Amino acid sequence: MAYQSLRLEYLQIPPVSRAYTTACVLTTAAVLELITPFQLYFNPELIFKHFQIWRLITNFLFFGPVGFNFLFNMIFLYRYCRMLEEGSFRGRTADFVFMFLFGGFLMTLFGLFVSLVFLGQAFTIMLVYVWSRRNPYVRMNFFGLLNFQAPFLPWVLMGFSLLLGNSIIVDLLGIAVGHIYFFLEDVFPNQPGGIRILKTPSILKAIFDTPDEDPNYNPLPEEQPGGFAWGEGQRLGG
Repeated sequence: MAYQSLRLEYLQIPPVSRAYTTACVLTTAAVLELITPFQLYFNPELIFKHFQIWRLITNFLFFGPVGFNFLFNMIFLYRYCRMLEEGSFRGRTADFVFMFLFGGFLMTLFGLFVSLVFLGQAFTIMLVYVWSRRNPYVRMNFFGLLNFQAPFLPWVLMGFSLLLGNSIIVDLLGIAVGHIYFFLEDVFPNQPGGIRILKTPSILKAIFDTPDEDPNYNPLPEEQPGGFAWGEGQRLGG
């Protein structure tokens, strides 16, 4: 019964969030038994001169050895990726995949200049940033100590990362790419004379978008990012 319940819960996760989170967990499990991080990290010379193309993907999938940092990143990745897919990207799977590709491309481009070897944490911050800007009136609670509105969440996470002794370059990269996407997708098209620059390719729409919604689909409410003491929130006035 427990296995069946877990399986059903797993299958209720929307497809992109399920695929990405699962790939991250499996990559970490593989590092424990089969491979090493040296086979995964971002290295432009190995990618473009030795054609180790898989590194363009695997550097987004490894978050370090199992420990607090890994669990922290996995929880935030799962929660905010899922809330985006079930919230503002509901019924727009192709657009969500395009955001993944656009964000991954920009991070890879910037990664050439900032010497980062793994970009998964920056990608998580990007997802958090986009969610926070699309839910500006949600009140957040961090570890039960700090109350703030959602748009400040990426900066709070950056401060927490700094307290843990980590480099903030990764967080700044995620915030920068998240802001570029949010501006091009949500802000600029709504300005006088603005146009929509980011257009999801029709091939992605043909692959990922389906006309009929599953009537049994049970989304996770986007405005309730709680469940964990360091990321609870509620909408103002609710």
